[in-house]
Amino acid sequence: MQKKPMQNVKALFFDVFGTMVDWRSGVAREAERLLAPLGHHLDWLAFADAWRAEYQPGMEEVRSGRLPFARLDVIHRRMLERIRPSFGLQGVEESVLQMLNLAWHRLDAWPDVPPGLHRLRTRFLLAPVSNGNISLMVDLARRNDFRWDAILGAEIAGDYKPKPGVYLAAAEAFSLRPEQCMMVAAHSNDLQAAAGTGLHTAHVARANEFGQDAGETAPTVPVDIAAASFQDLADKLEV
Repeated sequence: MQKKPMQNVKALFFDVFGTMVDWRSGVAREAERLLAPLGHHLDWLAFADAWRAEYQPGMEEVRSGRLPFARLDVIHRRMLERIRPSFGLQGVEESVLQMLNLAWHRLDAWPDVPPGLHRLRTRFLLAPVSNGNISLMVDLARRNDFRWDAILGAEIAGDYKPKPGVYLAAAEAFSLRPEQCMMVAAHSNDLQAAAGTGLHTAHVARANEFGQDAGETAPTVPVDIAAASFQDLADKLEV
């Protein structure tokens, strides 16, 4: 009997920021922990939002070829420099800024992620295909017990999503064809780009990624699976 297309999937690739970890609360918490003792009193969530708002423009400088490839830690630091004046942080010492830049390494997973990932690992190869650099992904994995089979993504490909080469390099790393892989994300644009390279796609809803009811509750593009959580994704993949 010929297998159905979804039965040929051998590897799951995951977006991380927003899909797996709550970047907004985590960055706000770390900023307050480091800056409040120095006398800074910010709207911590607004600070996290402003930092994140520089994310796509920062990566576009690399995707467009205007700047050479640099790890996301480097880009995060550039982003921080752009927003510092708006929050009165010009006088913060470099050592503190370096610790603050590592806030992105200390984010917590959404509650459904570790148990769902554990189930998915019983059947599939698992890897992040994130714009985050390898050391960042390692720190998040150790903090949240993400048991990857490999760490793939931007630093492996030398480019940033949604460039096609990032998804294709991940499939190649596992010696798989694109149609044997599935991209899992809470962002429709990521999934649309992955589908364009031949990967299967699964959307996981993150209604509160950018604040209360300020995230994607459903995909805005065609996907193979639309799930409410990682546990729901495991159910729909019959794990």
